[in-house]
Amino acid sequence: MSDLSAFPITTRWPAKHPDRIQLYSLPTPNGVKVSIMLEETGLPYEPHLIDIMKNETWGPAFLSLNPNGKIPAIIDPNGPGGKPLGLFESGAILLYLAEKTGRFLPADPARRYETIQWVFFQMASIGPMFGQVGFFHKFAGKDYEDKRPRDRYVAESKRLLGVIESRLKGRDFIMDEYSIADISMLGWVRNLVGFYGAGELVDYASLKLVPAWLERCLERPAVKKGLEIPKRP
Repeated sequence: MSDLSAFPITTRWPAKHPDRIQLYSLPTPNGVKVSIMLEETGLPYEPHLIDIMKNETWGPAFLSLNPNGKIPAIIDPNGPGGKPLGLFESGAILLYLAEKTGRFLPADPARRYETIQWVFFQMASIGPMFGQVGFFHKFAGKDYEDKRPRDRYVAESKRLLGVIESRLKGRDFIMDEYSIADISMLGWVRNLVGFYGAGELVDYASLKLVPAWLERCLERPAVKKGLEIPKRP
């Protein structure tokens, strides 16, 4: 049996199956990247719901694994060299799981780096910009009288959707074949037009390829399941 006692987070969220990957997450656009990837690869894992509304990521137990206080994070009891490995940052976890399984990341070096660049594009641009639209359109920012901040992020989000639209010309997925690039982006696009209700703001209806791509992604059984993990109370 794997010994995870070196990770204080397992005291707060005990592992019933310490031989499995431990996932600490919530089904947000960032969180579902990892649950979808775990479902796609078939790796055995144990999910733990981290309630960000109760500030659970800012407690000492969670901070011991991710000092940045954000979900998702994982512990792999069978990391490199057979030793347990803790990881945070969804993009890093996607890369790790892709390399661990040899799936959803091209083996050809050039295409591998091309895929990684699109994951970085999501991490650096799509996530931050779409998240700001959510704040200023749906959450506390919606009450701000000055709409210039919202409009700035809306304009940038429209531009980013245009980048994806252009990339998908002649392709079903970001890298032709389904990859971690798609997994990194699909939850954010889904949230932007769904949960955030910003479809009209970003003129989503004018796009042709992005909506079709999103539907292809959402039809995958692993995506359907991963979007609901960990289960909310």
